[in-house]
Amino acid sequence: MKNIAVIGAGTMGNGIAHTFAQAGFKVQLIDVNETALTSAMATISKNLDRLIAKEKIAASDKVKTLANISTFTTIAEGVQNTSLVIEAATENVDLKLQIFKQLDKTCSEDTILATNTSSISITQIAAKISNPERVIGMHFMNPVPLMKLVEIIAGYSTSKTVIDFIVNLTEKIRKTPVIVNDYPGFVANRILMPMLNEAIETLFSGVAGVKEIDTVMKLGMGHPMGPLELADFIGLDVCLSILEVMYDGFKNPKYAPNPLLVNMVRAGKYGVKTGEGFYDYSTERKAVIVAAQFS
Repeated sequence: MKNIAVIGAGTMGNGIAHTFAQAGFKVQLIDVNETALTSAMATISKNLDRLIAKEKIAASDKVKTLANISTFTTIAEGVQNTSLVIEAATENVDLKLQIFKQLDKTCSEDTILATNTSSISITQIAAKISNPERVIGMHFMNPVPLMKLVEIIAGYSTSKTVIDFIVNLTEKIRKTPVIVNDYPGFVANRILMPMLNEAIETLFSGVAGVKEIDTVMKLGMGHPMGPLELADFIGLDVCLSILEVMYDGFKNPKYAPNPLLVNMVRAGKYGVKTGEGFYDYSTERKAVIVAAQFS
């Protein structure tokens, strides 16, 4: 396998494309939005420059990596001559099902179809495919070029051949594959999201402020980022979507999103990507200034 397609040019999609291209694969990056593709290529270029500055790669590696990526605005064109398609669109089940229905019509029957979903059932997605044994989850961590873990999730019908192939492929791009079972949130988000939600509940209840909560977890628990800072980094809209999937899947109130999180998403305060969440990123890209609402 040398040719893969990645659907979605956002944070996760461009990170996945970067990682495979740097490992020598030909990547066909797909997004319906031409501006998103242009932005993705600029992001990949900047991230490669950072690696050059840190002497992790040579300048010639950047040239080769960028040359390995082609961009497309339609799935029909973008998936041609590929052996693997990785869907990295927004964490919305209806959108993902729509994409996979289109892939079923467009891709050859032996093309492996993977999704980067962080919480949605692989079995549910695969049920829309004529041969569901080829559908699998590859949950990359953000930022993709730096984070080593990839959760490998097999659906009810995923074949062992496909699982073994994806595990081997993950190792080839210098990541660590961990196979987990297909339940809402898998392992990473089933443990992480309730912690972030509880941090928001702690703020909502007036136990402590934004900085205080994050400082306790960083200095007391050795976390590199505080939970509210991390929620901003992930995207509060993404956190809400994942919690809703888990709440719907388990029907357990411990996964119910905190009302403050719901209201912030409704208000368009998603965190880093919108310039404000629990912190204000309008002048500083790091979590330094607490948002006016919480200061």
